[in-house]
Amino acid sequence: MTWFLLALIAPFLYAITNHIDKGLLSKYFKEGGVGTLILFSALLSVLALPVILIFDPSVLTVDPYRIAILATVGLLDIAILWFYLLALKGDEPSIIIVFYQLVPVFALGLGYLILGETLTQTQLVAMAIVILGTTLISFELDEDNKFSLRLATICFMTLAALAWALESVLFKYVALEEDVWRSLFWEHLMLVLIGVFLFTSVRTYRYHFLNALRQNSAAILGLNVTNESLYMIGNITVAFAVMLAPVSLILLGQSFQTFFVFLIGILLTLVLPHIYQEKLTRFSVAQKLLAILITGYGTWLLLATT
Repeated sequence: MTWFLLALIAPFLYAITNHIDKGLLSKYFKEGGVGTLILFSALLSVLALPVILIFDPSVLTVDPYRIAILATVGLLDIAILWFYLLALKGDEPSIIIVFYQLVPVFALGLGYLILGETLTQTQLVAMAIVILGTTLISFELDEDNKFSLRLATICFMTLAALAWALESVLFKYVALEEDVWRSLFWEHLMLVLIGVFLFTSVRTYRYHFLNALRQNSAAILGLNVTNESLYMIGNITVAFAVMLAPVSLILLGQSFQTFFVFLIGILLTLVLPHIYQEKLTRFSVAQKLLAILITGYGTWLLLATT
């Protein structure tokens, strides 16, 4: 059961980072926005490189073909982060994270379309249940008691889930052939290179990045380093869990992230209302909880048949 404990650590750490991301976007990156936060995240990936080198000095001995695949994984990481932050900028963490339950749905769909895998009737029903849950969370009730569609959240998070499904498949393909530490090293190195590219080529990001450091250097660096450290630890635990169990089971563990985000959001709103707030109306809480339960059941049913 070691893989299960590892698979649960990651979603809990990811849930914490989701709320830190929201705080950073709301308080420190109102002007710079998503691009500046991505720049911070990409550049801070450099922290993982010396740690990985210590654990495995042979990480540089990877053939060019697999380096290219891991470079693609790094690009997909940036795509996931980009779409996720765009959604997070306009919505609550406990809303958008539900859409990550689409990841195993996309993973099976890609297997069907690309690899010619067969989908059973139970899997199709499970996929429909997950989609039902995400559909439920796709609507919001405004101040005039009118329903509206969270169109931006739907688009951005659907793309993020698709990128995550692709990334998971590619990472396992290389990690099984090579080594977890080697795979993580090249993935994070690609993130750093992307960060350097954004810093040198996109003037707006560079300006807001440096301006944010000048104005709130201690707070921003502290939160970002903490955030990236938690995220990297989560990635490492997932990487090792994937080596111990099928991807489908690890993705099932990741479904707990929605529950952790929901609980942490409630706790922060009740304990620190002057710093952090989420909607806690009866409708909002019931909607989130029902969507989490429905998508969670659908994910369990889907992955139990793979």
